[in-house]
Amino acid sequence: MLRLVSFALFIATWWIGSLLIGDAKLPAPPAVLAAMVTEAKSGALFLNLGATLARVALAFVLAMALGSAIGYLMGRVRLANRLGDPWLILLLNLPALVVIVLAYIWAGLTEVAAIAAIAINKLPTAVVTLREGARALDPALDEMATVFAIPRGRAFRHVVLPQLAPYIAAAARSGLSLVWKIVLVAELLGRPNGVGFEIGVAFQLFDIPLLLAYSLSFAAVVLVIETALVQPFELRVSRWRPRAA
Repeated sequence: MLRLVSFALFIATWWIGSLLIGDAKLPAPPAVLAAMVTEAKSGALFLNLGATLARVALAFVLAMALGSAIGYLMGRVRLANRLGDPWLILLLNLPALVVIVLAYIWAGLTEVAAIAAIAINKLPTAVVTLREGARALDPALDEMATVFAIPRGRAFRHVVLPQLAPYIAAAARSGLSLVWKIVLVAELLGRPNGVGFEIGVAFQLFDIPLLLAYSLSFAAVVLVIETALVQPFELRVSRWRPRAA
């Protein structure tokens, strides 16, 4: 109910802003909705949303898999942490735009370059989060697994992984919020389709209704994924933790 009230307030504020500023700079909701319907009827909206979501999924899975493995290793092995920390600091402070541009220069304007650039930008946040999770593992539980001679695979699955689950969920949440933004920049600079590409076309044509149509459609998809997938996953992996009174 509160979300509906918030949405209604957003629409009302938008409409009032349009009346005050003028349709030329801020089109009213009906104009944006009409542009959205036109793009949907032509199939372009779904095609571009699908292309963007595919890039997000591939880059996210790649970055989470590598970042989780590297972060766990750095959190458990002091030598790995010392060797990897300078690289981690570099990647954390390197602007996303630089990574994307270099990827396109070195690998060409290809799908592989775009996905690699997006994944590299998300990778350090996953590494940092999982490294802290590995450092926070309870040594007593490790000793218990050793005493009872639990095989390493089972120990990792039943002892280590449940402790890391909240950190994995946090890395996924922060990673998705970052990937959503970076993928649009990658598409704007070097892909022939996707939401970012269409926003770039709308900017060149000064077509504000089209720009807002794609921006809001993408935001709506992100909100649905956040509500239907990310939040339930985060609650599920954190359910074993005691709740604050």
